[in-house]
Amino acid sequence: MKGKKGEISYDIHSLVSVVQEDNVINIVANDGSKSANALSGTTRALIQNFVTGVSDGFECKLMIVGVGYRAAIEGKKLNLTLGFSHPVNYEIPEGITIEAPSQTEILVKGIDKQKVGQVAANIRAYRPPEPYKGKGVRYADEHIIRKEAKKV
Repeated sequence: MKGKKGEISYDIHSLVSVVQEDNVINIVANDGSKSANALSGTTRALIQNFVTGVSDGFECKLMIVGVGYRAAIEGKKLNLTLGFSHPVNYEIPEGITIEAPSQTEILVKGIDKQKVGQVAANIRAYRPPEPYKGKGVRYADEHIIRKEAKKV
């Protein structure tokens, strides 16, 4: 797939055939087996994500909550201060752009939906949100169920 945002490729499984007629892409299972039918649906979803990715792109927004927690971009690295004794330096992979509009926001952008989601999950894994104070790295649309502190 080629588009205004970039170019992406994918190897089609042998149980599935892809045919393009005019502006319509048809995905057909080569035999009637259960795995071929499952792969045809998976291939259809992947191709849809590729078309969306090369035309519009994907974006995942992360929020950093906590006193002294912050993020900054330094060249090809994302520098995170998350309350550890050392700063966390995350190497930005190829095909992904990361922006930090403020010290507590991170925007992960790219044309591959799986890669964008994985990079966001890797960043969140450094300090997932905890249920008592809500401190940590969370997705912007994520709701953290808070717990009540221990009673004396």
